[in-house]
Amino acid sequence: MVPPDSPEDSSAEHPEDEFQRLLRQLLSGDAEGLAQASGLPLNPAMLSGLFASVQQAAASGDDIDWSQALTRAQQVAESQQVPLTAEERERAEQAFSISSLWLTEATDFDTSTDWQVVSRREWATATLPFWQHLSEPVAASVSDALLNTLQQNLPDELSASLGQAAGFMRRMASTVFVVQLGQVVGQLASETVSANEIGIPVVPDNTPALLPQNIHDFSEGLEVPDSEITIYLATRELAHVALFRHAPWLTSELTSAITAYASGIHIDVTRIEALGGDIDPTDPSSLKAAIEAGALIPPRTEAQDAALARIENLLTLIEGWVDTVTTQATHRLPKQSAIAEAVNRRRAIGGPAEHAFSTLIGLEFRPRQLRRAAALWQAVTDQLGSTARDAIWQHPDLLPQPEDLDDPQAFIARSTQAPTSDFDRDLARLLDGELPEPGDESDAPDA
Repeated sequence: MVPPDSPEDSSAEHPEDEFQRLLRQLLSGDAEGLAQASGLPLNPAMLSGLFASVQQAAASGDDIDWSQALTRAQQVAESQQVPLTAEERERAEQAFSISSLWLTEATDFDTSTDWQVVSRREWATATLPFWQHLSEPVAASVSDALLNTLQQNLPDELSASLGQAAGFMRRMASTVFVVQLGQVVGQLASETVSANEIGIPVVPDNTPALLPQNIHDFSEGLEVPDSEITIYLATRELAHVALFRHAPWLTSELTSAITAYASGIHIDVTRIEALGGDIDPTDPSSLKAAIEAGALIPPRTEAQDAALARIENLLTLIEGWVDTVTTQATHRLPKQSAIAEAVNRRRAIGGPAEHAFSTLIGLEFRPRQLRRAAALWQAVTDQLGSTARDAIWQHPDLLPQPEDLDDPQAFIARSTQAPTSDFDRDLARLLDGELPEPGDESDAPDA
């Protein structure tokens, strides 16, 4: 995690990120290093069996076997799971009911919905399809880049010798990435207190959910009643769900940015060509040595950095809005400030969101920006009201930009400017419901 006051990250000046380290380890064939990079167990017996299944899946065909991810996720989630008690389930249900009522005072978004109380295994199972969808572009890009580069850019005699090996490396890269995905999801199931804590809807139909076992772990040492903590976290959960249902474009915007990042993953072609004369096709260790040195893994491109900036800005604005609305809705809780501070500390030391995105896509989440985003949304609420604040989520072009976090008043002034053209005025009237929708001429004046 980057310290709050550190300069912007530069791939050329900083060590490789987790994703690059994982790719280097899996291509080098270093089982122990790969396990450490992936967060996999170092138990020899378990590691041996795990890699045996990986090799079997990698040799089975060209298709990615995502069942390995589900199996691994369930294993990790169940490893320290305890059964839900009737008291925990009832507490969570009551918390959702209270939170739904309180949120009507803090936001115009509809918060009425069904909710769930789930175990760690249930959360891992329910969210795996989302993580698979999120990771497919990355897994495909890694394997395709490796295979295509080896086939198209090595000398003809070298390509002929390594043709079958390249195909196997492609499948191995995909399979190990899948197993690592399962490990990450299983670990998240043991940490996250709710379905939407990471900032993106991960449960089908965006159904809100709480994980009482993890809430209990979160509450240890806070000296705050469990009922208050559960209400506060349920309020955050329902606020997340209400925002994403009101602005469905958010999900597609985030996933498209992740896809844009994945499409930039490639192998350094010029480096392979330069190494061509040094690689002995009869000695696989020569290729492994070049890969292990990290020579084939280039720094992130400008396009990838831009995609990561989009993701970070959206997640920052989402979390800042949720913080603001939750604070407003839970003002009746005697220990509200203590709970909010605990949530902030959790994020500052690296919570589930940072863990997931840093491992899967290299996103560095900065709590400093979250505090500034919450301050901006609070300023908008104080000066314009919650209705105007929530209307900003109607379209991505209306959202604050990163530079607005340093100057909320400039953003507020810009948001309240009168339309300057006929088009702007018509757009404003359309958003306010004063003009008919496109194609609806029933109320339009005669031509």
